[in-house]
Amino acid sequence: MEWLEKDGQFQDACRDFLELAETHSRKWQRTLQYEREQRIRLEETIEQLAKQHNSLERACRGAPGLSSSTTGITNTTKGSVQPSKGEASDEDEETEYFDAMEDAPAFITVTADPKHHRRSGSNLSGASEGHPEDWTLEDNVFESSNQSGYNESTCKDLLPKKRRRTRVPDKPNYSLNLWSIMKNCIGKELSKIPMPVNFNEPLSMLQRLTEDLEYHELLDKAVKCESSTEQMCFVAAFSVSSYSTTVHRTAKPFNPLLGETYELDRLDEFGFRSLCEQVSHHPPAAAHHVFSKRGWTLWQEITIASKFRGKYLSIMPLGAIHLEFHSSGNHYVWRKVTSTVHNIIVGKLWIDQSGEIEIINHKSKDKCQLKFTPYSYFSRDIPRKVTGVVTDADGKAHYVMSGTWDEKMEYSKIVQSSHGNTSSEGKQKTVYQTLTPKVLWKKYPLPENAENMYFFSDLALTLNEPEERVAPTDSRLRPDQRLMENGKWDEANVEKQRLEEKQRAVRRRREAEAVEALEEGKDYEGYIPLWFERKVDPLTGELICIYKGGYWEAKEKQDWSMCPDIF
Repeated sequence: MEWLEKDGQFQDACRDFLELAETHSRKWQRTLQYEREQRIRLEETIEQLAKQHNSLERACRGAPGLSSSTTGITNTTKGSVQPSKGEASDEDEETEYFDAMEDAPAFITVTADPKHHRRSGSNLSGASEGHPEDWTLEDNVFESSNQSGYNESTCKDLLPKKRRRTRVPDKPNYSLNLWSIMKNCIGKELSKIPMPVNFNEPLSMLQRLTEDLEYHELLDKAVKCESSTEQMCFVAAFSVSSYSTTVHRTAKPFNPLLGETYELDRLDEFGFRSLCEQVSHHPPAAAHHVFSKRGWTLWQEITIASKFRGKYLSIMPLGAIHLEFHSSGNHYVWRKVTSTVHNIIVGKLWIDQSGEIEIINHKSKDKCQLKFTPYSYFSRDIPRKVTGVVTDADGKAHYVMSGTWDEKMEYSKIVQSSHGNTSSEGKQKTVYQTLTPKVLWKKYPLPENAENMYFFSDLALTLNEPEERVAPTDSRLRPDQRLMENGKWDEANVEKQRLEEKQRAVRRRREAEAVEALEEGKDYEGYIPLWFERKVDPLTGELICIYKGGYWEAKEKQDWSMCPDIF
């Protein structure tokens, strides 16, 4: 009897518990549903605010007080995809992360009349030694610059070029909402965001890094310069030219797998050969080495730091670029500026480059300070403007650089300089009297149908072209990238997930080995690059990856037994 009574009490307790659980369950479901609705409303509000922001900017640009500056902006951008450019907008937040640019020297250039210029003992400091007619004599080096396109070689002693492809399959018309993927990723590192290939272009970051060599002939001609300040002009133009490929390229390249490589062997055609290797995955870092038989060597290790900040994406390449000329020993070092992708939430994506590049010749101590002006709808400056001054070891200015990073760079020889009036910001502007500007570099026109081929240049179209005898880790052999290039995006996404999971499995195994070595009191070296080795850079003091040799010898023997299986 007592047992039955206890059983009844237990049943009553269970019934009470079930009723209480159901009550709380309905309460939590209502709370969860409310939170979901709040999140959806918040997302809609953010998107609506972005649209209203765009409308206000358009209305502001159309106001009578701004009509002159808006017209000026429109007239100076031919065929551009950037706003007003009349397209979608961007917030006016440049000062948020470009404050360092306020320290750039302010100057004004005035074109002098060569016929009336005379060497004299005036109180103006003559920045150029020699007669103005010397400018004409020096033009021989500059005027030989090839402006006619990538496929036209100016080097008479090079062999005929190999025929390479001039197109890739047209980009499929896939639609996907970028905001739906990135709204949960604000503040995160871009390389850690799982992105489908729909937002990619069929090139890896290693191939994009190799695109810096598109205007390699600038360095070939710099070798011929007798003056180090003349040579600096070519190096400065080369540093700017690498950004010209980005103006229409809003798609992101593939993140290379750890150990992935990319070679570009143009030794017979253009006198250089290039090798890249992905030497780190988190943070993503690529080492690059280029040797040219025309008389120069370039090397760099670039780490990409990127942050999604809501309406725009900041991409900060970290690391120094080294360039050394064999005969003179002139050794130039510089760093890249910040790239910003605007209109992530709504509107048409567009890219801007902002910041400063300081190029130093560590042998002669010459310097060039280049300023990339951030785009602003309310500025009277031409969009994508780049300006700079080339000075020698004593700080004397020799050349003024001017132009835009997407079209061309000009140089002007300084004949006199003086101190001008103080600007509204309290800076004293220097007035440079120069000879007539001359074009030093000009962007090659894009190939026909480029808008349907990811806006690739002639060089970019050849970078992923299948090639024999390359290493099994070469980007050309990456299966997801090849499927994407061929328009098979669904298969490419599946393959991309497989490769990334394979890489994660290798990383977990490496971490387990590290823990095991630690428990046993042994040293663990971690991942070691195959073709590069870590050394301290004597000029910057940074630990960087330097090419240690062996790749081209392995290619000659076709011995790739040391290469990891990453694909």
